[in-house]
Amino acid sequence: YIKRGGPVNRNGKHLIFGINRRRAWQIVRECAERAGLPRLVNPETGRLHNVSPHRLRDAFAVHAIKVNDSGDGLRLLQEHLGHVSFNTTARYRKVAGEELKDWYDKLWKKEDKSDGA
Repeated sequence: YIKRGGPVNRNGKHLIFGINRRRAWQIVRECAERAGLPRLVNPETGRLHNVSPHRLRDAFAVHAIKVNDSGDGLRLLQEHLGHVSFNTTARYRKVAGEELKDWYDKLWKKEDKSDGA
């Protein structure tokens, strides 16, 4: 990216990366596979499910709020995500609460493979 000189200009749009929607999905799925997320694999089809660029964006927003839940942090996140309305960004604050933390902990809990000893 840096060697090529910055953003790509395609059809009057300045893109950070010159990739299309299909390639973005492919990259996110490949990263999930490399990260070893077997719980996201559908056992019937062997394909990843619930993995998408938008879920990655959502996960980033929730993580950012957990790290910095201040008004300034939310405004910076709003700008970063490109939300016009602050209320759109504030939805992630609700999601980042303890209830969701518990749900994520259960979802990503490592399977206990011990024999109970």
